Amino acid sequence: MINVVLLEPEIPNNTGNIVRTCAATGAVLHVIEPCGFSWEDKYLKRSGLDYWDISDVRRYKNIDEFLQKNFSYDGGGDMDKSVKEAYTAAGIQTLFSSTKGSIIHSDIKFEKDCYVFFGRETRGLPEPLLKANYESTFRIPMRAEARSLNLSNSVAVVIYEYLRQTEYVGLKTEGKLRI
Repeated sequence: MINVVLLEPEIPNNTGNIVRTCAATGAVLHVIEPCGFSWEDKYLKRSGLDYWDISDVRRYKNIDEFLQKNFSYDGGGDMDKSVKEAYTAAGIQTLFSSTKGSIIHSDIKFEKDCYVFFGRETRGLPEPLLKANYESTFRIPMRAEARSLNLSNSVAVVIYEYLRQTEYVGLKTEGKLRI
């Protein structure tokens, strides 16, 4: 399954919406703190609706804890180099979503169990991290005049591209009218 990684998200409504999208699709959500909000925030809870019970949300106090728990990596040091060393050693596809990417999201061939990093709403992912991992950095196409898409919308676009490529395995694909 796809693993969505939020690096220090700032807006509770976005994270709540992402919780709901991940719950509805079976994606795992990894949140690397610090966050710009409290986990008790009413907007976070409201945006996630009643999907909290079926969501798989994993929180980490920092990037080092995330890398250790998911890639068995204990290196530490510069985040940009640590991330690349961790996923390379583990042999796990790891991708980075950024307006600075040169690959289009739909040109990525997603592997079954991949990780996709998304950055803060106001700054995106740090440039040193992107530079160290540029061959794995992609963008969602948009007009040149637009700075970026909303974070929760970007996550949804990427999750559904992953699901399209994996033929929506495990998801209900047809509905029924009630009348």
